[in-house]
Amino acid sequence: MGVRVAVNGYGTIGKRVAYAISKQNDMQLIGVSKTKPDYNAILANRQGIPLYVPSEDHIKKFEEFGIKVAGIIEEMIKEADVIVDATPKGVGAKYKVMYEKFGKKAIFQGGEKAEIAEVSFSALCNYREALGKKYVRVVSCNTTALCRIICALRRIGNLKKIRATIVRRGADPHEYKKGPIESLVPDPVSLPSHHALDVKTVIPDVDIVTAAVVVPTTRMHLHIVNVEMTNKVSREELISILNDTPRILLVRWNYGFWSTGNIVEWARDILRPRYDIYEVIVWEESITVDNREVWLMYGVHQEAIVVPENVDAIRAIMKLEDDPIKSIQKTDASLGILKRWSI
Repeated sequence: MGVRVAVNGYGTIGKRVAYAISKQNDMQLIGVSKTKPDYNAILANRQGIPLYVPSEDHIKKFEEFGIKVAGIIEEMIKEADVIVDATPKGVGAKYKVMYEKFGKKAIFQGGEKAEIAEVSFSALCNYREALGKKYVRVVSCNTTALCRIICALRRIGNLKKIRATIVRRGADPHEYKKGPIESLVPDPVSLPSHHALDVKTVIPDVDIVTAAVVVPTTRMHLHIVNVEMTNKVSREELISILNDTPRILLVRWNYGFWSTGNIVEWARDILRPRYDIYEVIVWEESITVDNREVWLMYGVHQEAIVVPENVDAIRAIMKLEDDPIKSIQKTDASLGILKRWSI
């Protein structure tokens, strides 16, 4: 049946990670947790996923809505071999006390501080560092994308410095209380933004400065990246490396990929669950090389990009697979992650 995995938190990330775990033949999803009796809890029931809640009082509230509950979260944690903590920012640190109490391994998300874990994780960059660790933190959506690009570029030479601008979505589609609505917001005004600091938790020796701006959209983030190499590279060589790197997908403007909205529509058309886009989507026409300098632009689907990283983190922390490429290939095949886009 595979290693027993519990997902603590069944929101934007948690429900997607739970779905991904259900597609693995070396893992068993033993349950997910919810704090509110909403439609996500109802859907978990319909899909046959055991549902756990914080307390006995919560059980009564859920049952009043006709939602079947398997037990309380503490019981789920006791049964699991490893927990993927997908609770809201800051809550994972509180649950870590319970994980420690029962001697359970755990994977946290990028909203938690790096100090919560032994390793901040990106499958393409430092998979082996997470092997057998007790606590691992999968970095945020923007950091995951930056790490993938950086580690791909390192395959063709050393990077002298990286300067990136992150155009951030204002909210996820369901977050109706968030904004901005009519503004562009520096995030923050001071530089660098936290994204550069987070990249350094995975790749300590990289020279990176990031700036970020929040915009009124829910679809995706967009990154504009400039990299100075220590050696000359060609555009053709760069395209070849990006095409050969897992979880990076090149698309072309002249085939209708004109915006993040078009990318989302494409994901719908190929019938991706929830139109999830696990890949970094690089516009091929944006790739520009001038001697030792490289520029490119790419889209990042904030709701889905960290999902395959969580699956690989489970394999690393539980030592199910020592080879990062084998784990990545297995995860990608199970989720239909594309290597190359074609007509």
